[in-house]
Amino acid sequence: MKFETRTIHGIKEGKKERLWGTSVDFASTFPVKEFGVTQEFEYSRVSAPTRNDVEALLANLENGKYGFAFSSGMATTTSVFTMFEAGDHIILGIDIYGGTYRILHDVYSKFGVESTFVDTTDLENIRKAIKPNTKAILIETPSNPLLDVTDIRGVVKIAKEHNLITIADNTFMTPYLQRPLDLGIDIVIHSATKFLSGHHDLLAGVAVTNNEEIAEKIKFSQVAAGALISPFDSWLLIRSLKTLKLRVEAAQKNTEKLIEFFQNHDAVDKVYYPTLDSNKGKAIHESQASGGGSVFSFKLKDDTKVKKFFESLNVAIFAASLGGAETLVTHPSTITHAEMPDEEKEARGFTNSLIRIAVGFENIDDLIADFDNALK
Repeated sequence: MKFETRTIHGIKEGKKERLWGTSVDFASTFPVKEFGVTQEFEYSRVSAPTRNDVEALLANLENGKYGFAFSSGMATTTSVFTMFEAGDHIILGIDIYGGTYRILHDVYSKFGVESTFVDTTDLENIRKAIKPNTKAILIETPSNPLLDVTDIRGVVKIAKEHNLITIADNTFMTPYLQRPLDLGIDIVIHSATKFLSGHHDLLAGVAVTNNEEIAEKIKFSQVAAGALISPFDSWLLIRSLKTLKLRVEAAQKNTEKLIEFFQNHDAVDKVYYPTLDSNKGKAIHESQASGGGSVFSFKLKDDTKVKKFFESLNVAIFAASLGGAETLVTHPSTITHAEMPDEEKEARGFTNSLIRIAVGFENIDDLIADFDNALK
């Protein structure tokens, strides 16, 4: 089945009686049918019907064998990191989501897990960062918030040479535009709160892999830590995934027109987007993804006008997150990456003048008029 068909029918598994969306099973425990015999559903932290359905669907869409759904994107990342132990070393991109930086820098470091942040757009930086105790490489491509592009195939090649696990955060692209498992990545993670849910009405995360050994480790963490997606949010996510292709395409179409507007505006210094000629990774991105997505960033020429810009928005909403019907505008330095020290933000280019836009699918003329007013 093609992608959009799988979003709608991907959990049927050939069962013709399953005509519509799955039902919601709220049970936290299930009667034991036979003493001493393990059954599929006993206690919902271990296994639950609606969660199993959304996990199967998410794995299907990423072309993976094993899917795991969590209570948030950070719950996913945290659970995946439990595979590592004291003395292990992880390499990550320097331009990366603030929550990922925080969990490694401020939490896992307490337990002896080491991390090094490098510019992964240059594969040589990854090679130089590898140490005898390196166990994994985690990348975001495009990155958050500068939309830098990392060569997925190149990262996989390096990882295989050194027997390292590769992890790709695919939140910005979704499995509709990019499927890292097909390119050799070991684990794909998402904040399903974003594009996969698409309505700013639930928190969820997902990890998908084709590796059975890795799947067992993620499942162990899921059961042991219990950071699970709820039955109702599982059902909402299944509902939302049916329109993923339509939503991504509509938002991306608006994005392309908005970028043209921003590039030609006198108040704008620079625009960041993976398929622009100014992005050194444009050709790589186009070789591993089928679109640029609907998130871009820009810098104002006058950073004293940032506050006024946000205060002047009427259609777009000043808020964290992305991937929903509404266009959201955020300030990475004080919102998504606020936990980073100022010197770290400056070194990464997360300056006061940097603004990130997650485009929704309002009428494009209304969006352009709103941003034109705010920029003026």
